[in-house]
Amino acid sequence: MILTALVLAAVGASDLLRRFVPRRPVRLVLLIALGAAIVALGACADALAAAVVALVLTALWLWSMPLDATGRASFWPAVLLGAIAAGATALMPSRRSPGIIGDIWQLPSPAGEIGFDVALLAVGAMLFVTESANLVVRAALDREGTWRPADQGGALRGGRLRQPQQLATGFQGGRLIGPLERLIVVVLTLAGAYSLLAAMLAAKGIVRFPEISKDGETGARAEYFLVGSLVSWVIALGAAFLVWWAAHS
Repeated sequence: MILTALVLAAVGASDLLRRFVPRRPVRLVLLIALGAAIVALGACADALAAAVVALVLTALWLWSMPLDATGRASFWPAVLLGAIAAGATALMPSRRSPGIIGDIWQLPSPAGEIGFDVALLAVGAMLFVTESANLVVRAALDREGTWRPADQGGALRGGRLRQPQQLATGFQGGRLIGPLERLIVVVLTLAGAYSLLAAMLAAKGIVRFPEISKDGETGARAEYFLVGSLVSWVIALGAAFLVWWAAHS
């Protein structure tokens, strides 16, 4: 479990740095500092080997999942990462004495004491469903050749979408709506609020219905909505399942 927690935390934090730190030298320094923090955290939690493996997997993720383009591996790195996370969570249960941190760690909750491994996994899952999940959704849309709103005036060159000025300056709410939606899905799933979850997902379909109804014969908008939404929901539900499994193992 600690391996899954460290991998998701490292990958999620790295992608957030790539997205919100535009200057490359500063971003590189922050990524190195993040790697050092992961190693230090692993050492203090008696999981140094897991921290090293997490950094290796994170480096492979950054190489295979570029920020504003689709890599040659498409979304398959995410599938592999999901398999590793599921296997590590199932085969490595929560530890009762996670090194030095275990001696001082205390996190009470209404359901009982929350272990360090579970808490770190929850943080890693939340980090991953923000920017990292956006990369996976975009890769899935690009692989399937799904129509995208910017395609009406843009051109795809070398895996990078070139948008005209009038579209590039418009409000791109998807980058914010997607992470917020996934975070809500994770929280509602873990809280067992399935009726609220179903209502939220249904409301999204209702809000998007006027746009989808203008599809005509191609069905492109509906395909775009379904592919993007389903991939996004699978990631969020998968993250929630990992946290639930960790908490009950």
